Amino acid sequence: MGKVKNIKKAAAYIVLSLLSFLCLFFFYCLIINATRSHPEIAKGFSFLPGKSFGPNLFNVLHNKNLPVVHGIINSLFIASASAALSVYVSALTAYAIHAYDFKFRNAVYLFIILIMMIPTQVTTLGFLSLIGKMGLMDSFVPLILPSMAAPVVFYFMVSYFQSNLPLEIVESARIDGSNEFFTFNYIVIPIVKPALAVQGIFAFVASWNNYFVPSLVLKSNAKKTLPILIAQLRSADFLKFDMGQVYMLITIAIIPVAIIYLCLSKFIIGGVTAGSVKG
Repeated sequence: MGKVKNIKKAAAYIVLSLLSFLCLFFFYCLIINATRSHPEIAKGFSFLPGKSFGPNLFNVLHNKNLPVVHGIINSLFIASASAALSVYVSALTAYAIHAYDFKFRNAVYLFIILIMMIPTQVTTLGFLSLIGKMGLMDSFVPLILPSMAAPVVFYFMVSYFQSNLPLEIVESARIDGSNEFFTFNYIVIPIVKPALAVQGIFAFVASWNNYFVPSLVLKSNAKKTLPILIAQLRSADFLKFDMGQVYMLITIAIIPVAIIYLCLSKFIIGGVTAGSVKG
């Protein structure tokens, strides 16, 4: 019995190690290619880093056709604002559905869930027409404000509230004279921090990697985001095309996502044992 258990354990470790290797290998390839020049990359893959990390970084940051620094700042601002709005408003909406018993509550919940089934591409034409009439083209506003309506985040938060937020806590706060916003901001949010952290990462990454809508809304170079600049660099003229710069720019684009994950990972781990009541 013990041998069978050890074999299963060893097999699990082997499978997990293989999956980890497959996940990390592509990042390794990306970083290695970011240190190599275009002619070196054209020759084929190498497991050893090159000596062009500095030149590639300099060329990317000083590319006259691509305002990379502005793109990084724009992407950070849009992704951070979108993630914050998405998580907070969705959690607030989920709290209202969970903590209040009002007429048509189930209908409202079902309506929000049904919105998840509508692809972004279906509403794009009407969305562009609307922001054009409002004079919001080439602006960050239509990329940030709509993030408040995030059905996926809402659904996750409702599920988390149902399993980790007993209504007795909310009722106790009300009896003590706490208003609803104070209860939500200072009592509920600390309880659901792990869920907020998880959804914050997902919302940040989704906004950071978003190419479709920003490419249709943003026109001026100074306002373009990093995914747009990466696409422009990859589609550059053959004589100006530099794979070293492409890999370097993609590497730069990954760094903020990795930092956000590292900063919030402790909350994610804490979510495994998170409980709403501690005795």
